[in-house]
Amino acid sequence: MKEREKFSSRLGFILISAGCAIGIGNVWRFPYITGQYGGAAFVLIYLLFLVILGLPIMVMEFAVGRASRKSAARSFHLLEPKGTKWHIYSYGAMLGNYMLMMFYTTVGGWMLAYFFKIASGTFTGLDTEAVGNVFNTMLSNPGEMTFWMVIVTAFGFGTCCMGLQKGVERITKVMMVCLLTIMVVLCVKSCTLPGAIEGIKFYLLPDFGRLKENGLLSGIYAAMGQAFFTLSLGIGAMAIFGSYIGKERRLTGEAISITVLDTVVALVAGLIIFPSCFAFDVNPGQGPGLVFVTLPNVFREMAGGRIWGALFFLFMSFAALSTVIAVFENILSFAMDLWGWKRNKAVLFNIVLLIILSMPAILGFGPWSGIQILGEGTNIMDLEDFIISNNILPLGSVIFVIFCASKNGWGWDNFIKEANTGKGIKFPTCIRNYMLWVIPVVVAIIYLKGYYDMFQPKGNTYLIPWMIVGIAMLILVGWIVFGHSKKNKK
Repeated sequence: MKEREKFSSRLGFILISAGCAIGIGNVWRFPYITGQYGGAAFVLIYLLFLVILGLPIMVMEFAVGRASRKSAARSFHLLEPKGTKWHIYSYGAMLGNYMLMMFYTTVGGWMLAYFFKIASGTFTGLDTEAVGNVFNTMLSNPGEMTFWMVIVTAFGFGTCCMGLQKGVERITKVMMVCLLTIMVVLCVKSCTLPGAIEGIKFYLLPDFGRLKENGLLSGIYAAMGQAFFTLSLGIGAMAIFGSYIGKERRLTGEAISITVLDTVVALVAGLIIFPSCFAFDVNPGQGPGLVFVTLPNVFREMAGGRIWGALFFLFMSFAALSTVIAVFENILSFAMDLWGWKRNKAVLFNIVLLIILSMPAILGFGPWSGIQILGEGTNIMDLEDFIISNNILPLGSVIFVIFCASKNGWGWDNFIKEANTGKGIKFPTCIRNYMLWVIPVVVAIIYLKGYYDMFQPKGNTYLIPWMIVGIAMLILVGWIVFGHSKKNKK
């Protein structure tokens, strides 16, 4: 049997795992959500949930991967008790990775396109309205979006084609070092702008009164959701990297290192965006348009803005590409683990498949814009994001947690033995009940609240059928978690 590939160093494992977690959600979604909910008070709540929710789930994913030495396509098959149904979720994990990349490659293409647009002077001499129209024009041009999507897809799979150490590890290391360096440069520039101090105060000085004004419960829910989703948990994206490491170090310390790095990137992204917005009297809570409409206008008014804008979108591109490479590696591992394919064959198959699967998201802004399954004003990308972010990620995380903590699954003792093998920080053995009961309940609340918040404003025509779908998905999870074959019952 061929020996499984391994990372060449601990640093490679940490940077690649962090690269998977560090993505557009850190540097795009986190700042504008923070802006919407009043700044620093929201950040504190976010950090709390990151520790009590995200960190322990990450340790569990790593443990499943390292113990099985397989991707999520086969890990449950090898670790589950005979007669149980945990392995059914392997299909959900694989679907989650493909679904994420079906729109993430397009958004990554937007970042890369904007880097070249700003660097080439596309925005030079344009007024505020014209800058906004550049983004709208790109969305209405399927050919342009397809070009950049193919570039991102080819780069990601090209990197993976070179192998774990020579491709994924080596190139991700370089990108992460460049990403962190650019961040520091942009942060210093942003924080030294005239008027930037007000943005820094808004971001770093907690004001719970501001949070209450924007809805305390909604803010808490948003913080839980952001903390949960930022680490790319629930689809085996972290489990695969656990399968590539040795048993020299305990997994809790590794998870802490990755979580801290992921969090630092998100926090520093805020220090880039908020001071810049306040310096130029721009609302930082404007939603996704903040990155593609508002910030290009900020760079347009800034001295040397062409350079700073290009650096910002290069930073955004690195964040997107690091996630693409990490998830692509997971996707390739499915074919290699399930069918014994060689890496090159898996790359050729998946590069064609992902390009085809990415087209609906692109066409959803043009010829297929009439497909609005989630309601008026939505598109295919919104649907894909909803399936992965509101369903597969949270429910998959619940499955990983119960699998590790339940007697019906892999079991607490087995999990603890794996997590605490090696040197470093031990995973606390006394929190089994918290893991088994509290986390699943909290995640279930987040899950159903997400459904309600999305569809309630659209009326009962959408709310009732979609809530039925949400409850049905929870029932499906229950069947996977508690289901036994008749043979096993005997």
